[in-house]
Amino acid sequence: MKKLLTCLVILGIFFGVINLAMAGNTANQTVTYEVAAINESSVSGNPGALTVNAATAGSEPDEVTDSSTTYNITTNGTNKKITGQIDSVMPTGTTLKINLVAPTGGNSAGNVILTSSPADLVTGITKKKGSGLGITYKLSATVDAGEVAPATRTVTLTITSG
Repeated sequence: MKKLLTCLVILGIFFGVINLAMAGNTANQTVTYEVAAINESSVSGNPGALTVNAATAGSEPDEVTDSSTTYNITTNGTNKKITGQIDSVMPTGTTLKINLVAPTGGNSAGNVILTSSPADLVTGITKKKGSGLGITYKLSATVDAGEVAPATRTVTLTITSG
């Protein structure tokens, strides 16, 4: 009986010490978090050269089109839009248009004439992501444009509130 009592006392002390050791082995941390505004876009590259070089007799020159590029968008914001503009005006008698395919839930403005002022291309974008969305460029010229030497324009696409 003495042995049993001794064993019980030893076990009691052992488990008591273990519980005390474990009770002091906790720690707390406070985690601060945030999800910032995300408005990212990218394009697949530059479109091919747009060259107006044909017409039907008695009509204005034929408009040329390039649909070889795409864009990607990620925004966690609400009521966003994509605007577009070029770095300088087009020569007299020429018009450069752009048409962006809208991500699901957005609204494309269709063919929009690009100028040096921002124009709405896609509206109604709320918490969307999209990749491989089509970009179409169209160049037209009237006979009054005459011959126009090769030149470039930088197109800027911007995600903004709208």
